[in-house]
Amino acid sequence: MPSVPKPEFLRRAIALATQNVVSGAGGPFAAVIVRDSRIVGEGVNTVTSTNDPTAHGEVNAIRAAAKALGTFTLAGCELYTSCEPCPMCLSACYWARLDAIYYGASAADAARAGFDDAFVYNELRKVSDQRQLRSMQLLADEAWASFQAWLDSPNKIAY
Repeated sequence: MPSVPKPEFLRRAIALATQNVVSGAGGPFAAVIVRDSRIVGEGVNTVTSTNDPTAHGEVNAIRAAAKALGTFTLAGCELYTSCEPCPMCLSACYWARLDAIYYGASAADAARAGFDDAFVYNELRKVSDQRQLRSMQLLADEAWASFQAWLDSPNKIAY
């Protein structure tokens, strides 16, 4: 169960986001991951400095925390992020099994600054053949082979 939010962790994320902009390293987004009242991972937005469109603050913080803790699941951890997560980062939080997300600025605030995630949220509501990004299933039977191998494997680690 999530603990009581601690503003000092959100202040740390906000400070990291501001410093990221001031230093010219990236966008105004940063996050920290906390377990047992201790920061176990931090991340800032490095999309432009690394030419990696997935290098959002939350994703970088998740990667840092998972590495520091030596695990792919962050159950028992909470995310403090300078801004409400975009659809990709929100999905990453679910995949990481975080217990809670606490954020400062809203998605509407991000949109006012020119970061509008509304388009992606709207696209996700559509069925795949109505989205602007073309998507088509191919080789479904052949592709099932990897799932069958997974189901048959005695060495799989469920996640």
